[in-house]
Amino acid sequence: MPEQESELTLSEEASAAAAAALGENSVIEMPAQAVGEVQPATRAEPVTREQFDQLKTERDQLLDRLARLQAEFENARKRTERARATDRDYAVSSVVEKFLPVMDHFELALKADGTAEQLRSGVELIVKQMEDVLRQLHVTPVPAIGAEFDPHHHEALGTVERHDLPDQHVAEEIRRGYKLRDRLLRPALVRVASNPKQTNE
Repeated sequence: MPEQESELTLSEEASAAAAAALGENSVIEMPAQAVGEVQPATRAEPVTREQFDQLKTERDQLLDRLARLQAEFENARKRTERARATDRDYAVSSVVEKFLPVMDHFELALKADGTAEQLRSGVELIVKQMEDVLRQLHVTPVPAIGAEFDPHHHEALGTVERHDLPDQHVAEEIRRGYKLRDRLLRPALVRVASNPKQTNE
């Protein structure tokens, strides 16, 4: 009989070569997916010219839409900044407008010829006018003299011994504090009473 040639697949040839390199008695186990013929690599199907042009048109449309959205976003950001600046200027102008009469009275007081007592009375009227303006803006003074010391609203400059006030109550106000509604603008600068009668009990 004519000698039949053995047919080996690529995987079988690789197994045979590896066995020969390791020795005849060596056994090599090949994974199941490695046994059999090698599958050809999957290749992408070519696109037609019409498909290519369609994809290119869609890409150009998306890029144009993206550019328009970016321009709209930038315009909206600039409009918001302009509106914010306008609102800020309006708020400042409305506040300044209320204080202009106070400034007028200060200038009149500086030009006036009068006694020290008359000047003092004029300044007191101007202070009262300024307090009225602050009240219109919802700015109120922080309660100080006689109030219990509150570190959230008062800043202690020191203590002073007092027998007529409860311990840890405000004895003197050095600088008035103010609140805008419930928000503290600045604390009142005070001296706190130290009552030895209470601390010794």
